[in-house]
Amino acid sequence: MIQQQIEEKLQQAFEPDHLEVENESHKHRTERGAESHFRVVLVSDQFEGLRLLARHRAINTILAQELAGPVHALALHTMTPAEWQAKGEQALRSPACR
Repeated sequence: MIQQQIEEKLQQAFEPDHLEVENESHKHRTERGAESHFRVVLVSDQFEGLRLLARHRAINTILAQELAGPVHALALHTMTPAEWQAKGEQALRSPACR
């Protein structure tokens, strides 16, 4: 449910070329079925000319309600379409935390 909310909000706000929202809660010491740790890959024209911090702040603003509640951690990979293409349309994987 939280994952779907995140996807919908980011889709609406950024109209991304590419969006991945992955629940990584199982990689942490959480209860079964937890939705507290997420990895987001977001590729959008709206990031053109923005530094990394500004991109992350924009996402944190959109997801303020989730971050104030159930979401404990958000790994963000934000790129423009050109940056995404230059990286071979790949984003770093999160390390195992357990």
